[in-house]
Amino acid sequence: MPRHLFLDSSFESHAYLNKAFPIGADQTISHPYTVAFQTELLQLKKGDKILEIGTGSGYQTAILLALGVQVYTIERQLELFKKTQIFFKKAGYRPKQHLFGDGYIGLETAAPFDGIIVTAGAPFVPKPLLEQLKIGGYLVIPVGDKEQEMTRYTRVSELKFERQTYGSFKFVPLLENKN
Repeated sequence: MPRHLFLDSSFESHAYLNKAFPIGADQTISHPYTVAFQTELLQLKKGDKILEIGTGSGYQTAILLALGVQVYTIERQLELFKKTQIFFKKAGYRPKQHLFGDGYIGLETAAPFDGIIVTAGAPFVPKPLLEQLKIGGYLVIPVGDKEQEMTRYTRVSELKFERQTYGSFKFVPLLENKN
């Protein structure tokens, strides 16, 4: 995936380093390793319906689209929402829905989802995200305040979820409401 298309031109020469870079609105594009790791935890199948919380620069979205899944993505920062529309056009990718909104509430109108990926650190797991998973679906979310534990929830029945953790990461915070 051409990561340089999802960065401001001042960072293009460093695009393929395993580093996070600022993308505006006090947000960052994740390390390529982190993007790959979260994507792997979703255990995607072609055609899956995925909800992404935190569009950011659109890089993770483009990775998911390249893997043949339907992506619904929500961004709460208006600056990034507008910028990402340009990045998507430049890269030739188009999600099923690209919304400006509050990721904490998910997207009930398009639920249920085969997978939900959260690209910012959440102090807690938003209940609506768990409720919007299909049975057998995965929620991949970094949970914690200053440092997060990469966590995957598997919905095993209407009311039961299994939780697995995969080590510590550092993400920008997941914020409520729209900005």
